[in-house]
Amino acid sequence: MTAQDTLYRPKTAWTIAGLLATMMLVNFLDKVVIGLVAVPMMRDLDLTPAEFGLIGGSLHWLFAMAAVAGGFLANHKPTRTLLLIMAAFWSVIQLPMLLATSVWAIIACRVLLGIGEGPASPIATHALYKWFPDNKRSLPVALLHSGSSLGLLVAGLMIPWVTLHWGWRANFAVLAVLGFVWCLAWLKFGEEGRLDQARASQLPTSSERLPYRRLLSDRTVLSNYVCHFAANWSLALTLTWVPTYLEVGLGIDSLNTGRLFALFVVVTTPLSLIMAWWSQDLMRRGFSSRLARCVFVSISLIISGLLAFAQTMPDIPVAARVTLMTLSGGFALVMYSVGPAILGEITPASQRGSILAMGNGFASIAGLSAPVVTGLLVQNATGHVASGYEQGFMVTGAILIVSGLLGLLYMNPARSQSTLGTGDSAAAATAT
Repeated sequence: MTAQDTLYRPKTAWTIAGLLATMMLVNFLDKVVIGLVAVPMMRDLDLTPAEFGLIGGSLHWLFAMAAVAGGFLANHKPTRTLLLIMAAFWSVIQLPMLLATSVWAIIACRVLLGIGEGPASPIATHALYKWFPDNKRSLPVALLHSGSSLGLLVAGLMIPWVTLHWGWRANFAVLAVLGFVWCLAWLKFGEEGRLDQARASQLPTSSERLPYRRLLSDRTVLSNYVCHFAANWSLALTLTWVPTYLEVGLGIDSLNTGRLFALFVVVTTPLSLIMAWWSQDLMRRGFSSRLARCVFVSISLIISGLLAFAQTMPDIPVAARVTLMTLSGGFALVMYSVGPAILGEITPASQRGSILAMGNGFASIAGLSAPVVTGLLVQNATGHVASGYEQGFMVTGAILIVSGLLGLLYMNPARSQSTLGTGDSAAAATAT
């Protein structure tokens, strides 16, 4: 038994995991609200698809820079404090949306929101890794990101209802209140984990810090970042354009669009948790990390890409299109739970926050690009009304498949541990 296993406190660790999952739920409500109010917002403000795509992507304009800056801060500052500051900031920044009328005012609010939310996922993951040993990390990180998925479920049910009764702007007041409530809960129950100190005591002194040029030139790190980019492209397309595709492209009314968006979560959340548990169980049974994590997540991305292509086939029923879209999104989400664990294996704990954040920063380029690229495809499409959206799904499918193939070729934690001289001794012993 390692020192990490001895200091592991399951009850408190899972309490922290639940709080952080709730934080990600609120975080994703903030992100997805724009997609779910797209139709009334575009109508009221007389926006073109390209302008709305610009608004959808603006969250990510400074997202990457904020994520990286936050990751470096997390290497040195308590994650408990950083998460509290971020959550309070993104709650406050919802309030100007109650009055904003110009495109650029809305873009400014979304850019500031991106600054606040950019570091959230890597810092929350870094915080969780201080509570769970390496062989128990995939499932709590899956829970963290299931909070994101549950955010889609709550959004699909809540936002259309709030819009119907009080108008689309009222949603931003509701989101501000939810953010402040989470801050109060975190003030009372949030703590800082201590497992990193135990991990550091098991590693050679030379592995405590490494030059970033070595870490960022490692093939496992680089291919992991590419896979994260692909998963984020899929997610950004879902958050920004899928509600509009359902309503405008497929002719489904707004309330049923919200319900179908909720169905997306009902399927993808348990799928993501089951896949994360499966990967963790393979590790427990002695499979190498390359098989249990790297090959596992790469194949999931390839399957996601194939399903994205399949939903663009002509003459298939609406129900089949929604099913394929949902399963494609579910398989892509596996990257969010398993991918960070791969980086955690090979990165010194003192640099883990920044490496995770740089991965999020690179992936956020997809969050910036996917809404704009899809908006241009929709605006310039000819033929039937759904054709531009379907071209966007085809681009997504190609990115997912290519990234999955790169992951199969280049993600290998054991090789990286050997090259860099990092990783838990237990993990190194089981890797091949």
